[in-house]
Amino acid sequence: MLPTLAIVGRPNVGKSTLFNRLTKTRDALVADQPGLTRDRHYGHGRLGDRAFLVIDTGGFEPQATEGIVHEMARQAEAAIAEADALLFIVDCRVGLTPQDRVIAERLRKSGRPLHLVVNKAEGMNRDVVAAEFHELGCGEPRVISSAHGEGVRELLEFVLADFPAEERAADDSGGPRVAIVGRPNVGKSTLINTLLGEERMIAFDMPGTTRDAIATPFERNGKHYTLIDTAGLRRKGRVFETIEKFSVVKTLHAIEAANVVVLMVDASQDISDQDAHIAGFCIEAGRALVLAVNKWDAIDAYRREQIKQDVARKLNFLGFARVHHISALKGQGVAGVLQSVDRAYAAAMAKLTTPKLTRVLLDAVQKQAPPRHGNVRPKLRYAHQGGSNPPIVVIHGNALEHVPPAYVRYLEHVFVETFKLQGTPLRIQFKVTKNPYVDKK
Repeated sequence: MLPTLAIVGRPNVGKSTLFNRLTKTRDALVADQPGLTRDRHYGHGRLGDRAFLVIDTGGFEPQATEGIVHEMARQAEAAIAEADALLFIVDCRVGLTPQDRVIAERLRKSGRPLHLVVNKAEGMNRDVVAAEFHELGCGEPRVISSAHGEGVRELLEFVLADFPAEERAADDSGGPRVAIVGRPNVGKSTLINTLLGEERMIAFDMPGTTRDAIATPFERNGKHYTLIDTAGLRRKGRVFETIEKFSVVKTLHAIEAANVVVLMVDASQDISDQDAHIAGFCIEAGRALVLAVNKWDAIDAYRREQIKQDVARKLNFLGFARVHHISALKGQGVAGVLQSVDRAYAAAMAKLTTPKLTRVLLDAVQKQAPPRHGNVRPKLRYAHQGGSNPPIVVIHGNALEHVPPAYVRYLEHVFVETFKLQGTPLRIQFKVTKNPYVDKK
């Protein structure tokens, strides 16, 4: 499982800036204003070949008893419970505050590995900056500047050294690992029971019955699978109960560990933002995906047309995924879901030869060349496969930094159609060929 790091501290110490730095995104809002972050925010990070999860939190005030500050504290408490290690952020420009002492006492009692991070230290002497924070009793302060990236890599290397390198089972040892994910009460456990032909999972008409990610070996028509039932992902503001605190991270870990994800949505309800968030996380993780619209038997023709339009509008970025309308309870359409899982897994693990990839690339360029950028036109010379699950196509050439996103989407479409990679996202990476004469006069 991936290490999970929670970023905790009082308001306006740079937690979201560090989150964006670790995840290499701008997903967390950043402004010189306290209290901007309120809910927990999850993201992927990577250091070399080491992957990890990061949780951003709002300003932590453990003693708050009411109002929005109290709700933010509850979100931070949930993040602490989910995390494998805590990054306690303090602001060296403000100095040590009474609130820092209160937070330090709470974090020491958590039992989680605790790392004290002194932020906003750009251009300052590290030893001098760290001196006053030793009295917090949280170990050796790690001095960084999250805004400028100073000391962040060294911090990550230190934190991740406590965790073993991730080991994933060989993909061909037991067939594809299939994670069944979705909001609470959409029928995930019912689908698994139908596939297994027995009540292996507790299925009950109450949200939140499943509390953990449970892996179950399964065989159908001589093919082996591992089915992973997961806890329902609630809207983050509602994950307060102690017994539910681990549901989100365990589900995200299940997605990371899977080869194929079956995203279930409820046909009797509208497609929600949470459904789109789950789908987005699957794509971010690069997982092949099958969309199962459950409880299809419980709605009339008018509602069926409505839900089809809802899926097309709110989940339009899942154009690569096959959609199945099923009844997990009655077993209707379930066989088709497994067939799509097989196709998506085959696409995700496809081996693409360099000669054929290069031919397809050059044909695509001949039909539609990349647009000029000023006086420069990007030159795409050859391509090879850089990985699988998801398939990664590495394109070599010159001036590739000027290839626009629309042209990247065009190339993705060409590769998907040519190699029949339906069911899995595809990623394109560019590698600029070094000019051997650039340093010569």
